[in-house]
Amino acid sequence: MKHTTKFALAAASALAATAAVSGTAQAQTADSLIDKLVEKGVLTSKEGQALREESDKDFNRAYQAKTGMPDWVTSMKFNGDFRGRFEQHQIDNTLGSDRNRWRYRLRVGATANMLEDFEVGFRLATGDPSGAFGGKAITANTTMGDGSSRKFLWVDTAYAKWNPVHNADWNASLTFGKMDNTLQVSPMVVDGDYQPEGAALQLAYQVNDANALKFNGVFWVLDEFNTSATANPSPNRDPYLYGAQLIYDTKWSSKVDTSLSATWLSIQNKNNLSIAAAPDDNVGNLRTDAPGAAAGSFGGGPAYGFNAAILGSSLTYKLDSFPMYDGAFPIKFSGEWMHNMAAATQNEAWNAGITLGKAGHKGLWEINYKYEFLRSDAWYEEMVDDDFGAVYSGSVAAGSSNLSRGVTGVGVAQAAFKGGTNAKGHVIKAVYNITDSLQAIGTFYVTEQITPLGGTVGPTTAGHFIFDLMWKF
Repeated sequence: MKHTTKFALAAASALAATAAVSGTAQAQTADSLIDKLVEKGVLTSKEGQALREESDKDFNRAYQAKTGMPDWVTSMKFNGDFRGRFEQHQIDNTLGSDRNRWRYRLRVGATANMLEDFEVGFRLATGDPSGAFGGKAITANTTMGDGSSRKFLWVDTAYAKWNPVHNADWNASLTFGKMDNTLQVSPMVVDGDYQPEGAALQLAYQVNDANALKFNGVFWVLDEFNTSATANPSPNRDPYLYGAQLIYDTKWSSKVDTSLSATWLSIQNKNNLSIAAAPDDNVGNLRTDAPGAAAGSFGGGPAYGFNAAILGSSLTYKLDSFPMYDGAFPIKFSGEWMHNMAAATQNEAWNAGITLGKAGHKGLWEINYKYEFLRSDAWYEEMVDDDFGAVYSGSVAAGSSNLSRGVTGVGVAQAAFKGGTNAKGHVIKAVYNITDSLQAIGTFYVTEQITPLGGTVGPTTAGHFIFDLMWKF
């Protein structure tokens, strides 16, 4: 047995050293060899674990020698994706016209794993600017045009993460910086492209084989002000978001899974989220007049605060098979309800839908249908899905961006699609994996305003079609 163990160790170490040069596939081969030796009874489980640890050490030494990384960096991973998009807005209003856009998004980043359970990562992304605020907060799309001019590249994420607890029962991590959203909510609450800045705490407890409890806590910085400014010298006026979420996942059988979630989100100092202080890419919230501005300008902060309770649920049932689908076929029913306790009216939202199948690997597909109802002040307009909205129309001052704010004046009669709150309608989405790395995605929205706002004239229905090709690397 000693000779066999020495031979297995030598083989695994050699494969690990090769992996440092040729990539992770060989490292996986070393683990597979050890697993096979344990399975055949050549090695005990304890000997197999010792070999894996020794293999990892050999891999790290070879990796550091090859890359020149310091001793405390255990691995470096590069990743990204490219998305090509065709987008069309179909406007059922004589004051506007259909709009076609060809767009793309490139994201590329790196993640460094280090000793003592630390991780540091970043991602860069192309995208159109949002005035003087940098890249848009709720989309990283670049629109083709402007004479093929050079386009912008932004910091999409930049974070440090500490994961001190990670075992079979518990997992705990703390993230600081600009990060992917850690809350498990739909785009009705937070757009999928929204990368918040601040801190996030994640806890998970595996109650037993069938049940898991998760907690997400967030603190997001929405803006920062110079407290010595004479216009508003009061301290503690920076807008922040605080949030907490509980999720309970249950696996009832090999065919049935459920998930229940309860989320609370609160925004502090909402008066300082005026159009001049924060991006105004979405619309829908009732707003106050900016200090010193004419009555009816609606350029100030939201009229109501945001203190939202959100309940979510899903049920997934797996069929043994389904035509034109490889493997067990999941059918998922999901729903979400939101109530903003800080708003006096127009304060509720909900969605419900069904998903057939699940894409992710070559040949797999999914089809999703959802109906969404999102009132004006159910949540902050600048976080929700910017692809879900409605048509706003009216006669406004030339050059005005306040078409949906109720600002009227002598000038241009126009209609345009605006994403944000105060919208209801249908969303149909289909995804097909052409290869493991390439997806084709088609999404169609049919939406309208819930309550006509401002100077809206005529129909408010919008058709919004998006077709994406997404390559991951």
